[in-house]
Amino acid sequence: MELGHNNLPYHKLGHGPRILLAFHGIGQDGLSCFKPVEHLLGKHYTIYAFDLFFHGANADCQINVISKPFWKELLSDFLVKNVIADFDIMGFSMGGRFALTTMETFPESVKNTYLIAPDGISENPLYTLAVRNAAGRKLFHQVMQKPGFFFQTIQLLENAKLINSSLVRFTQQILNTPQKREAIFKSWTAFRDLRFDIPKIAQLAEANHIRILLFTGQYDKLLKPHTVSKLAGLLPTDQTIRLKSGHSQLVAHAAAWICTLFE
Repeated sequence: MELGHNNLPYHKLGHGPRILLAFHGIGQDGLSCFKPVEHLLGKHYTIYAFDLFFHGANADCQINVISKPFWKELLSDFLVKNVIADFDIMGFSMGGRFALTTMETFPESVKNTYLIAPDGISENPLYTLAVRNAAGRKLFHQVMQKPGFFFQTIQLLENAKLINSSLVRFTQQILNTPQKREAIFKSWTAFRDLRFDIPKIAQLAEANHIRILLFTGQYDKLLKPHTVSKLAGLLPTDQTIRLKSGHSQLVAHAAAWICTLFE
């Protein structure tokens, strides 16, 4: 692991001639998300797998809100330090917000953007309730500090077959310790300014000849197709790829698919 300027830790993986900036999902870090696909992508890419704020080596981050100008300054320092001019981007789940922000900020430098079950295309009403005003954030924090009622509620909903069991397991896994719950709270609230005008994103990609590949999983119970339909409908049909995968294995399946681009 290396540490970039302004608390931007990353893991450097692979030895390929192209550069890939990779952003992990919620509850992960750069290594746990992308090390398993190094053997697939590493011959094509040198991968910079970042530990995003409140995760991994960045767990003790004290920043309250991540703005787009702040991210531009932070990543500009990284690119200058590592003498990187052109690169591709990969974002999984929560990392989709950082992939989209990076593409939006440095469009002249990006060739390909790989969005894997990405967050940020549309906004879940629960997320809106939790982060868009002070009262919602206060209630959200209270739930994360004392989650007993929340866990009981989702268990009842599962028993009534109103929510999927895999979604319940995922929720329990990422919220099963006070440290994880605090990281979720900080991430949800701190990333709330990373919002996107999706038609403008598509126009930006077209104007700068950026290829966006949007990956979803046929068995993914966490990201439904309608969640990304706003972007999918603006892309050529061959740039929206549905893989036979659930959420947790989607990065590996997408990496294998991406490798076919280089054959």
